[in-house]
Amino acid sequence: MFQRVFVCLSVLVGLAGPATAQTARDALHQLFADEWAHSLEQDPINATYAGEHRFNDRLPDVSPGAIARRLEADNGFLARLEAIDRVALTGQDRLSYDLFRFVVANRIQAAAFDTARVPLQSDSGFHTAIVRLHEAMPFRNQADYDTYLRRLEAVPDYMAGHIANLQRGADDGFTLPREILDGLEGSITALVVDEASASPFYTPFTRYPDTIDAVAQDQLALRAKAVIEGDVLPAYRRFHEFYRGIYKPAARLTVGASDVPGGRELYAYLVRYFTTLNVTADEVHQIGLGEVARIRAEMEAIIAEVGFEGSFAEFLEFLRTDPQFYAETPEELLHFAAWVAKQIDGQMPAFFRTLPRMPYSVQPVPDDLAPNYTTGRYWPAPIGGTRGGIYMVNTYGLDKRPLYNIPALTLHEGVPGHHHQIALSQELEGLPEFRRYLYLTPFGEGWGLYSEKLGVEMGIYDTPYKDFGRLTYEMWRACRLVVDTGLHAKGWSRQQAIDFLAGNTALSRHNVRTEIDRYIAWPGQALGYKMGELKILELRARAREALGEKFDIRDFHDALLINGALPLTMLEREIDGYIRRVGAGG
Repeated sequence: MFQRVFVCLSVLVGLAGPATAQTARDALHQLFADEWAHSLEQDPINATYAGEHRFNDRLPDVSPGAIARRLEADNGFLARLEAIDRVALTGQDRLSYDLFRFVVANRIQAAAFDTARVPLQSDSGFHTAIVRLHEAMPFRNQADYDTYLRRLEAVPDYMAGHIANLQRGADDGFTLPREILDGLEGSITALVVDEASASPFYTPFTRYPDTIDAVAQDQLALRAKAVIEGDVLPAYRRFHEFYRGIYKPAARLTVGASDVPGGRELYAYLVRYFTTLNVTADEVHQIGLGEVARIRAEMEAIIAEVGFEGSFAEFLEFLRTDPQFYAETPEELLHFAAWVAKQIDGQMPAFFRTLPRMPYSVQPVPDDLAPNYTTGRYWPAPIGGTRGGIYMVNTYGLDKRPLYNIPALTLHEGVPGHHHQIALSQELEGLPEFRRYLYLTPFGEGWGLYSEKLGVEMGIYDTPYKDFGRLTYEMWRACRLVVDTGLHAKGWSRQQAIDFLAGNTALSRHNVRTEIDRYIAWPGQALGYKMGELKILELRARAREALGEKFDIRDFHDALLINGALPLTMLEREIDGYIRRVGAGG
């Protein structure tokens, strides 16, 4: 009897097993496709950058009604996911299932805090997000220009929607702190110009393809001037008037996220989201203090090595003020950054088996962003666009851009940092689209900071001062753990945070201020860098110890990056699997 039942069950499993697995896989990939299509339609800006040009004539609807509909859709996507049998999935499908759940569940959690009420950061925001969209759009014929003009005609509604959300925040006491608003204002005034030809929105109309004759070019230029001067620039003026006359006076006088309504719960969530770990603000604060002490000892060793006679503070002042450490022209700074980048390029095959096809360039931060922008940043290549990735170097205020920081900055923003990691993700094949474009702070920024340290093994830091620059960048990220949690969970003032960062790093006073303002405006995001780097270093040490002579740094790096961005807990699981496979001879 039992034998007959076992035989029958075996037959049933043999018949139903593959069908069930295929059914689960089909349902999963249909869900991914549906969510991806929905996300592109809901966010035409991201769609353009992802190479989907069907929505190039639109801008996002940011009204409360649209936000509510997106939340309803996310709840539906999550319900569909949970109806799929995860056990029936294998390999990348199971990983995609877990990653999709992480992404959508976090969107649902975040929606509870209505962060649309603050669509601004300390140096940018919704108003800058659309300025260079044309770089990711095709301009092959007149129809493409017509599409862009319709997008420009949508600017007033887009701006008005965000202004309404900012007003809701002002009414609720959910605003940016007034103390950082002066620095942000420059990014608005730079876009409030008198004539269309002075606006970056006019850039596509300064050159045309051969498919458009001279008469049509003149007509397009006239239409562009009419739309920019009649729709776009007035919308920016209205925003500036609102910002200066209504928002700034209504902005809160406190700086911590915990001080807004629901802020303590919000910051606790942001700590978990931006670290992808189950940690508290207090735990992160203590980790930061420990890292600050460790790095400080390494910095003191370099001060002794170069024979400087004076205190730590005096050495920092020497680095901040001695002309030998600064470029005299923007071109000199850019050339040095480009030279360092090519040095690193030559080392890449020794540390990576898989290299991306997409190239990158070194360019200056645009003038309208530069005064309050970070020292450098990576701009990914638009999918299907006509440019590669860009390592942006800030050439504003040359006396605030020390050359000894450039090697670490280049390793972080170019290769093997953001360009290498993001370009590889974009070139992944056989995976759902959402995984190619997913960016998670502790993974991406943790990798960027790890890349800075990798420069030691590459031989990039060929002077004690460059190595000190690396350490001051690492110290900067360790200080972030302390000041971000200090500001948003422990009641620190802006000046207290500035003093801590200035007293422990060689960052210029200007950079210290812009960085602290960034942490104030973007709670939690700064935690991902150091927490991500620490996890990657932990996993590397684990793999080296477990594999011994079988450990190959190139294979380890591929194992870290080949799945695209992952939460740190999932990354740890994947690296443990890599260790088992290599250990078993796989």
